[in-house]
Amino acid sequence: MSKTSKVTAFLLMLAVAACASRQPPTSMVKVPDNLQPGANESLAMIVSAKGVQIYECRARKDQVGGYEWAFVAPEADLFDARGNRIGRHYAGPTWETADGSRVVGEVMQRSPVQGAIPWLLLRAKSNEGAGVFASAKYIQRVDTIGGVAPSAGCDATHAGAEARVDYSANYDFYGAKL
Repeated sequence: MSKTSKVTAFLLMLAVAACASRQPPTSMVKVPDNLQPGANESLAMIVSAKGVQIYECRARKDQVGGYEWAFVAPEADLFDARGNRIGRHYAGPTWETADGSRVVGEVMQRSPVQGAIPWLLLRAKSNEGAGVFASAKYIQRVDTIGGVAPSAGCDATHAGAEARVDYSANYDFYGAKL
């Protein structure tokens, strides 16, 4: 086998491995019925996110002397299907793109996931700008990996401490059918 053939074979193996390691598109994933948007909504855009879920060690409201990791906000970059960074996701929860459009959501439904933050259905509370998120009405968070609050390390001596936990997810944006 020539050197060129070996290089070509190696690159082909890398390409196959890369495809095999990717998460399936959301349309291939079974999303629970309680996370489905209304029947008049259609999938407009799928965006992947990679970042952190931020938690703070706080006194429990329901237990005197107890402490817990409380969710503060997400902080993630958003990517299109080609892997190009197109925006960011942050407190609100808010999704904002480079085109200036923004959507703020509110959680409607949750579906627990073993070892990861839950899948969600969110309704758009507000939209701004004229770009891709301007007409988003619902957002699904699916295919979550990681992001769960730490299970230890939060007590009176660590009150106010911050934990930044890596996560990734896909966000599916829905709007009215045209």
